[in-house]
Amino acid sequence: MNAFITPPPSCPVITPERRRNARTSAAALAVIRAFEMFGLSILIHRTALVGLSFVTLVALGCSKPPALSPEGANAGPTNDLVDRPLPNPTSEIILNWAKLPDGRVWGSTAGIDIGPDGHVWAYDRCGGVALAGGCEENPDRDPVFKFDRHTGDILMSFGAGLFVLPHGLHVDDEGNVWVTDSQGNDSGTKGHQVIKFSPEGEILLRLGVAGQPGSEPGLLNEPCDVITAKNGDIFVSDGHSGQGEDPPLGSTGRILKFDRDGEFIKGWGEIGFRPGQFRTPHALEFDSQGRLYVADRGNHRIQIFDQEGNFLETYIQYSRVSGLFITADDTLYAIDSESSPTRHPGWKTGVRIGKSSEDRPVGFIPPHANEMQVFNGVAGEGVAVDSDGNVYVAEGPSSRATAGGGITKYLAVGN
Repeated sequence: MNAFITPPPSCPVITPERRRNARTSAAALAVIRAFEMFGLSILIHRTALVGLSFVTLVALGCSKPPALSPEGANAGPTNDLVDRPLPNPTSEIILNWAKLPDGRVWGSTAGIDIGPDGHVWAYDRCGGVALAGGCEENPDRDPVFKFDRHTGDILMSFGAGLFVLPHGLHVDDEGNVWVTDSQGNDSGTKGHQVIKFSPEGEILLRLGVAGQPGSEPGLLNEPCDVITAKNGDIFVSDGHSGQGEDPPLGSTGRILKFDRDGEFIKGWGEIGFRPGQFRTPHALEFDSQGRLYVADRGNHRIQIFDQEGNFLETYIQYSRVSGLFITADDTLYAIDSESSPTRHPGWKTGVRIGKSSEDRPVGFIPPHANEMQVFNGVAGEGVAVDSDGNVYVAEGPSSRATAGGGITKYLAVGN
């Protein structure tokens, strides 16, 4: 039985004054989107962007606008634009922190996590530098690696010959490693799956049918990320191509829920802008309460749900989010790899940091400087944080060349 549900929206009270502001801002937003569609760069004055904040709430989730505190008022505008100063909790950058075997050059990556023993897991797309099938072309190369968090030395590797394009990576509380394969090969024998490995690389479970994309229960279509709940339930975000202006036929934007044995339970979502709809649900994370955070990248927001798919809240101050990580004390790290004058005007890439209970970043790790992206910089797609507060970034197609390697380590102040 198809158990898809549509969560109800949660909107603020619309006063006459807000309605007038929304009409004005909506017209401005329409102009911006028209420019974006034609690929033209535009610069928007900070005050104009502040004026867009209400229509953003209406169009991208009807979330309750955050209340201004004296601290927030002193810090700057409430939409956390690029001119708002936020402290950087790191003190040193280590580029190309983890080396691959035999002098192999890193391709792109997006998946990174911390295992229960504190060490770092990540994948390399087998030398593929963009969203290409590097692992299909290099089936003898292991894509999945475990690195010593102190030295960057390789502790484990596996997965050769199993993937087309690794995309999401999650390590559960038992140390099992889950990886999504977001593309299929031409022969229809690999891809569009989630594979669960033991810590030693033994295949324990597969979700989806290899090489067969689809939207019905039992099939996956460009799965982006995977995560497991405390009770073992499995959540998959599905639909990588949904963020474009004209998504390919059959594209999805949804969250799928399975039991610990891989039996389908339910799903929710479709491509769109409303609460419970998605335009590329790129990453997943849980907070300590078990609330599910979804990086709804194409809609420039984070959506939050309970584990039954009921919509709870929308965050818009973390920008165009590609990756999420929430620490044991509920500190949220959200990395933006895609903001640009055309994709998300007025915002820098980088890592925004705040309490997971609030839509209010209080820290920021700036992006790598890049002469082609002077205003926005370039940043990775995945983020993870160890128990000492050190931050690890998985460098994706936009940032890998600038970063010089697949993982950048940012040392926490005092380490």
